[in-house]
Amino acid sequence: MSGLNQVVLIGNLTRDPELRYTPDGTPVTSFTIAVNRPFINRQGEREADFVPIVVWRKIAETCSEYLMKGSQVAIEGRLQVRNYEDKDGIRKWVTEVVARRVDFLQRLKKQFTSKISEEETQNEIDRVPLVEEEKGNDTPSDE
Repeated sequence: MSGLNQVVLIGNLTRDPELRYTPDGTPVTSFTIAVNRPFINRQGEREADFVPIVVWRKIAETCSEYLMKGSQVAIEGRLQVRNYEDKDGIRKWVTEVVARRVDFLQRLKKQFTSKISEEETQNEIDRVPLVEEEKGNDTPSDE
């Protein structure tokens, strides 16, 4: 039987995203989000979980460009647990969410716009031949 590893979170960035590149040039961005728990503790305060997020490739660059500390995001991804040895030879364990989708919900660095400007879209529309032009008719008909 196959396993299931899916995580969906909504939270706010605790710091600005950090964009880096792997030795082969692949972009990777990391940041942490605070996810409020659905209850209030005995002191009347709402607690939060702080979840490390890792984003790869084009989405990584987009997150770095538009997100900032305090931005609210929805994350969809998978939980990853990995380990490594630090410089002193001590084994360290890391649990993080590898995001495959990041939705920007509010408070962005700059306004998010589509990749194609209105002018470029208009130019593309101008290149589409009219039905009459395709038929070889120069004048519109009253059909």
